[in-house]
Amino acid sequence: QVPLVESGGGLVQPGGSLRLSCTASGFFTDDFAIGWFRRAPGKKREGVACVASSPNRDDSPVYLDSVKGRFTVSRDDAKNTVYLQMNSLKPEDTAVYYCAADQMLAGCSLLGSLYDYWGQGTQVTVSS
Repeated sequence: QVPLVESGGGLVQPGGSLRLSCTASGFFTDDFAIGWFRRAPGKKREGVACVASSPNRDDSPVYLDSVKGRFTVSRDDAKNTVYLQMNSLKPEDTAVYYCAADQMLAGCSLLGSLYDYWGQGTQVTVSS
């Protein structure tokens, strides 16, 4: 089991910002592609953003169309942490957000079934 812990969720007003963190212990994040996913009540899980492992750093991050220009994924391998900066949040962004890791991906993917390791999730609520 590869421990991943998400943090940074909370309640924010529409138009606000949050930064989620995904921190790993027991392995080095730079060897893994990291994906961010979310599941809203009554909806299927969807991939939000992903970033390739550091050896593939020339690969651009991938974003769900509805978050392009608002969300940014980045990695700080010195801290074994990957971030999801979320700006201009909308009520429809409300969901439990999960990070996931996989060592075998070339590049990254928004397809959750390709990831082997998952965190427990952090709740993001966008509401006035």
